[in-house]
Amino acid sequence: MICPSCKEDNDKVIDTRTSGDSVRRRRECLNCSNRFTTYEYVEKLAFSVVKRDGRRENFTREKLTSGIRKACVKRPISSETIEEIVNTVENELVALGQQELSFQVIGDLVMRELAKTDSVAYVRFASVYKEFKEVGDFTILFTQHG
Repeated sequence: MICPSCKEDNDKVIDTRTSGDSVRRRRECLNCSNRFTTYEYVEKLAFSVVKRDGRRENFTREKLTSGIRKACVKRPISSETIEEIVNTVENELVALGQQELSFQVIGDLVMRELAKTDSVAYVRFASVYKEFKEVGDFTILFTQHG
């Protein structure tokens, strides 16, 4: 594994934990002593996402994780909880067994999981996903999820 600090490929594993469908490893670089975390996942079936403008893009776990992390910034949500949300959403998408999925299917699943986890993260994600333009747009969320 390449150290994110010094870019050397010389580390040791300090701790390994399983978390649902992933393995979390704490590593220490033997060159600069930087500690970092890596995750290992079973490779799932590949599928495409049909974007809002009709483009098709390969689904990537990293992009899903990034969107959820942005919604959770400065919220009391652990990295492990975010990984659990990503695992849940990804597993449900794979279970659908389709070669192409609409961005709406993915967004709705993420919103459902965030609504169960943190209301502020839910509203943040929804405001981008639903393309809110004004304050009144938020009232829809509050009437649906109280």
